[in-house]
Amino acid sequence: MSNIFLSIIIPAYNEANRLPKTLDNLFTFLCRQPYSYEVVIVENGSQDNTYEIAMAFTEKYPQLRLLREREKGKGRAVQTGMLAAQGEYRFMCDVDFSMPVEEINRFLPPLLIDCDVAIASREAPGAKRFNEPAFRHIVGRFYNGLIRLTALPGLHDTQCGFKCFRGNVAQELFSCQTISGWSFDVEVLFIARLREYRIVEVPIPWYFNSESKINVWRDSLRMAVDLITIRRNQLLGKYERVNVAQIQ
Repeated sequence: MSNIFLSIIIPAYNEANRLPKTLDNLFTFLCRQPYSYEVVIVENGSQDNTYEIAMAFTEKYPQLRLLREREKGKGRAVQTGMLAAQGEYRFMCDVDFSMPVEEINRFLPPLLIDCDVAIASREAPGAKRFNEPAFRHIVGRFYNGLIRLTALPGLHDTQCGFKCFRGNVAQELFSCQTISGWSFDVEVLFIARLREYRIVEVPIPWYFNSESKINVWRDSLRMAVDLITIRRNQLLGKYERVNVAQIQ
């Protein structure tokens, strides 16, 4: 049985430039916390020296674990990290860390209690956006409207990269994940809703990063197709809990 309170999972694809600063800032924050922790980096298909840089940091920070996922896709990298993590709580984030690192504690007890999944929101009351181009904001809101209409009614912002899961809930949900691309978190939240887990939105200050790897048009089209896939999977029963008694 692990005694790790918090696991932080970071997918890393061609992040040689941004990773060192992010890790130093993250561990500076974590070493001041009263709880136990680990950081799990999942490198997947980088064409630069992301893996080598991350490996060097494992000597600097003993709580850092490095995994390699050969299959490309943010969703596959996060899934690999979530299922390998050992924390009582498992928090996913991007290398660019577009919110202040101190916000992490707002997703955890004692500041947040009685929820199974906590997701960062740039739209919930109290949230603030900084430096985001109007065009990106409009496209994002259009896609979120589509998500609310077809899959997750009531959630203001499902695509912000910061999400925290109870460990046992993460193990269950990510074991059912089928989408390896950008829409993986919509699928995971959809399964959580089907299984009646409590999802809470946490309003955050969010800073736009011009180095984002998202291609607005290409990825929006891919996400629309993924929404259809999620609904089809539901109809096919792929998200149903397995009754162990029935297969013995």
